[in-house]
Amino acid sequence: MGRTAYCFDPLFLEHQTEWGHPERAERLIAIDTLLKTRPYYEDLVRVAPRRADSKHIELVHDPAYIKRAREEIERGDDYFDSMDTSVCRRSYEIALYAAGGALTMCDTIMEGRADYGFCAVRPPGHHAERDYAAGFCIFNNVAIAARYLQTRYKLKRIAIVDWDVHHGNGTQHMFEKDPTVFYASTHQFPYYPGTGSLMEKGKADGENFTLNIPMDAGSGDEEYREAFRDRIIPALDSFRPEFILISAGFDAHRNDPLAGINLSTAMFGEFTKMLVDAAARHSKNRVIALLEGGYNLDALAASVERMMSVFVGG
Repeated sequence: MGRTAYCFDPLFLEHQTEWGHPERAERLIAIDTLLKTRPYYEDLVRVAPRRADSKHIELVHDPAYIKRAREEIERGDDYFDSMDTSVCRRSYEIALYAAGGALTMCDTIMEGRADYGFCAVRPPGHHAERDYAAGFCIFNNVAIAARYLQTRYKLKRIAIVDWDVHHGNGTQHMFEKDPTVFYASTHQFPYYPGTGSLMEKGKADGENFTLNIPMDAGSGDEEYREAFRDRIIPALDSFRPEFILISAGFDAHRNDPLAGINLSTAMFGEFTKMLVDAAARHSKNRVIALLEGGYNLDALAASVERMMSVFVGG
């Protein structure tokens, strides 16, 4: 049984978005409610989030952006930078805890208290650019985690696999010139945010360390299985990451309202199994998944549970 850590805190429910917004507190409630029914729930290693220090956010974000985020959000603005990034007065602080949850999870795995981890945190992160919020995201949690692993634990090669239905523009841009972070993404294309074409392979020293696999609307299990089996996994075997991070969005599910990809619930388990196997070969079993998208509550919870069942060996 894989030792699996879980980061969830009611604090994340206090990031209140506008009425009808798809990125809402009920997402985490649905996930936690379903996981509580599983026999492995009580055995999960609990990880409490901490408030990330500015120095950790500054690993990937401009200090002026962090200052502006605090000032504009805490003064009571309803949106930050874009009309899709809905915020409340507490959203800045909670975003710091979302990033901090990822950092504490990194510590948990690196200190050997668990092999795998899942951060059920919000707001999500992969659309957040160095100096701009977008796509429901304020701070780029997975990017912060990658740089933290490199600076705190001196890891040389980090892989980020992004299976959200939307391309992680922020994550790609933060690492596109960096050969020490390999970024791979499957995503509906063309679709929001418009990035992630086949031609985007990284720049300068980071060329060929970005792997985009744009998927046509209507793609399903077989197309995604082929993308992982024939492209992502061989690329990971070539890169030999010391740690695998997952931008785990579940909005490519066939029942999700925000996109047009037709994945089954079971497919998220297959993704996880392939990445866990790659981590066994290269990363000392070290894998952390961080929640990104997923907006049909039942599909989201069931898909997360399928991922978790692979982590724990169920």
